[in-house]
Amino acid sequence: MQLHQLQYFAAVADLRHFTRAAESVHVAQPSLSQQIRALERELGAELFHRARGHITLTDAGEVLLPLARRILADAETARREVQEVAQLRRGRVRLGAPPSLCASLVPDVLKDFHRRYPGVDLVVHEDGSQDLVRVLAAGELDLALIITPLPVQAPALATEELLREELVAVSAPSDPAPVRRARLRIEDLRGRPMVMFRRGYDLREYTLAACRAAGFEPAFSVEGGEMDAVLGFVRAGLGLAVVPSMVAERSGLRITPFAAPGLHRTISVAHRSDVSPPRAARELRRILLDATRAR
Repeated sequence: MQLHQLQYFAAVADLRHFTRAAESVHVAQPSLSQQIRALERELGAELFHRARGHITLTDAGEVLLPLARRILADAETARREVQEVAQLRRGRVRLGAPPSLCASLVPDVLKDFHRRYPGVDLVVHEDGSQDLVRVLAAGELDLALIITPLPVQAPALATEELLREELVAVSAPSDPAPVRRARLRIEDLRGRPMVMFRRGYDLREYTLAACRAAGFEPAFSVEGGEMDAVLGFVRAGLGLAVVPSMVAERSGLRITPFAAPGLHRTISVAHRSDVSPPRAARELRRILLDATRAR
């Protein structure tokens, strides 16, 4: 039983005329009649009483008609809903991102995406890069913004670099400047009170690695916070912190860049390499690439 056979059957049932029914569904009358005969053979029952100039439904036809209408309506609903998703009038995209990016890059990108595709639901999962990789590999995200390269071997992911972001030091505007020079050296952090992120946070690992490469362990005045907490502790004068420049620009804190070669991190967009992201995710990825290239 095929959908077009049910469509032809319903047309004849509505119009009670084979020729006019064929015209309404835009097929030749012999083709329509042949398909209805094939449907009757498959069902094992005649669907119409065929008298010259008078077409009526048989008992079998009366039973089939409401079922055929329901099947055709469901098929049309399926076609329409799939088209709405394909044309980004509906759908969902799941994005993972570290808290530092949720506080800087992600809001502007999602605002742009939502303006273009208001019917697509946006779901954001905020976590560190290593945790995001695990969630992405489990199929619970469509895309993830991660810091690369990852310190451990990642599952089969396809990644593309978005941008290389400068890391800077932030301090309370009410405190004296960290140094009198325009730029801070890593060695200037030695013995200075620092506000440090929680364990497993990408920025914590970057800062610790830079200090250890310079031959010292940093001194923590407070540690264990997420991005908002760290900025609040710095604002309260508890110490300085190393944060991404995009976050620093929005923080209202004093910004001191590092002397060359400076500190940087690479942000990439990732998805599973064995699964093509849905169209909404592909469009969000394109907007992310455009936004970071504009920077």
